[in-house]
Amino acid sequence: MEQTKPTATGNVSLPIIASKKRSGNLLFDGINYSLLLLYALICFIPILHVFATSVADSSQLAAHSFLLIPTKFSLDGFRFIFSSNTLPRSLLNTIFITVLGTALNVIVTSLIAYPLSRKYLKVRNPVMLMILFTMLFSGGLIPNFLLVKSMGLLNSYWSLWLTGLVSPFILIILKSFFQALPDELEESAKIDGASDPVILFRIILPLSLPAVATISLFYAVGHWNTFLSAILYMNDQAKWPIQVLLRQIVTVSTAGIGDDEFTYIPPSNIVRAAVIVVATLPILLLYPFLQKYFTKGVLLGSVKG
Repeated sequence: MEQTKPTATGNVSLPIIASKKRSGNLLFDGINYSLLLLYALICFIPILHVFATSVADSSQLAAHSFLLIPTKFSLDGFRFIFSSNTLPRSLLNTIFITVLGTALNVIVTSLIAYPLSRKYLKVRNPVMLMILFTMLFSGGLIPNFLLVKSMGLLNSYWSLWLTGLVSPFILIILKSFFQALPDELEESAKIDGASDPVILFRIILPLSLPAVATISLFYAVGHWNTFLSAILYMNDQAKWPIQVLLRQIVTVSTAGIGDDEFTYIPPSNIVRAAVIVVATLPILLLYPFLQKYFTKGVLLGSVKG
């Protein structure tokens, strides 16, 4: 017969306590999973509705105001928005803005974060205070526009890249990650005669791929969703990113999309849903490939501050 030792109170045995802990953990996990599942459904249902609207037949969409699983499929919305070069051109503009802008962001942020992560830099604290100050206060919308105009950057992609070249929040993440790396790496490299740029680009950055992938994802999503800056600084419609074109479509229905020779014009809600899918799908497909780096980079970068 199994015997149990009494606890300090002499009333409750250890197996009973362990059983209660397991029951409490199961209940806690069950509540967490239920809440997370509910939250996932709340986020997923609008996405499913937009996708279903984009591929649904117009007759079925007229009969159902809210559609999740269409039974009659049609690609007229996608054929219509790709019947002219307006949307492909905006999509290429967005890809160009995102790729080159993200590269500039990562390079400049790394060049700033690396020296700020070194303890021997005497002006590190004052510089960090100035950077933190920009997270709380900014010049404002009109001063930024006047600055961009005075620099002659209107209707230039540089107005989108330079105005958000370094994010203070992302800079702090990368700086914290660099600080978590052993100082002995830099010391041994300097003994071998390596300069600071060599240490950064050949030692620090290769060891910081999770953090680099994380900040790249942050910057890329920001560039892909750029809207207000493009509205303010870009008057040339040929240079509009896809988010600005999407705003025009939502505002004035199908204006600016489609060819005059396109005999059938789908309903405006189908056209809007199709453009939303095209604007969202590329950056959405990028997340699964960077998810592991994204999670690891944020967690490791927050160990030391």
